[in-house]
Amino acid sequence: MTALFRWLNAPANWCGLLAATGVLVLKALGLLGGLGLGVAALGYVGGLIVGAMWWGWPSFKEAEWEALEFKDEGDARDAMGRALSGVRRLTEHNPGNRIPGPLATRIQQLCSKLESLLDQWERSKGQLPLQESFHARHIAISYLPDALNTYLSIPPQFATKKLLSNGMTAQATFEGVLTELEAKVEQLGDDLAGQDAQAFLRHSEFLKQKFGAKQP
Repeated sequence: MTALFRWLNAPANWCGLLAATGVLVLKALGLLGGLGLGVAALGYVGGLIVGAMWWGWPSFKEAEWEALEFKDEGDARDAMGRALSGVRRLTEHNPGNRIPGPLATRIQQLCSKLESLLDQWERSKGQLPLQESFHARHIAISYLPDALNTYLSIPPQFATKKLLSNGMTAQATFEGVLTELEAKVEQLGDDLAGQDAQAFLRHSEFLKQKFGAKQP
């Protein structure tokens, strides 16, 4: 059922249906003379081919980005690692060249920053508040993959040229999402670093009191 929905919902299929409908309208108006209804099928095929040349052929097969869905379960490190690996692979494969080079670089860099945050988190003497911990996990497991999935579901010509209700293209909107996620990851890293620095300062002061020069 899902495979059939993919075909029916494909832009090329809608283009074919629109062409076939146009032929039927002309037939109803008597503008096609004695031509049979089979011409509607030819209209569909013609529309399908034109749509496929513009948007790509419909497929019953699951799009590669549809599989980019991960569950927040089990060990946090493993779950986040699987999600980031999936995002990296998809970005490197870049189906249909939908992800421009600079944008692909930013996605890869965000994955690297999240991996560094994971390493920092494991080494840190501090702790993230529960809500911040939730954000860290879900940036990797759902927020970034979901944003990439949604962006890749949009035809490239539409994503780069058509303005959305926010006054920006889908590509510019996705870039804005990446900016927000980058800022959040940096803030989380700074929070951990600040706690570690404070712990280091307390330890340093302890050692100074313990082994510092004795006052005469």
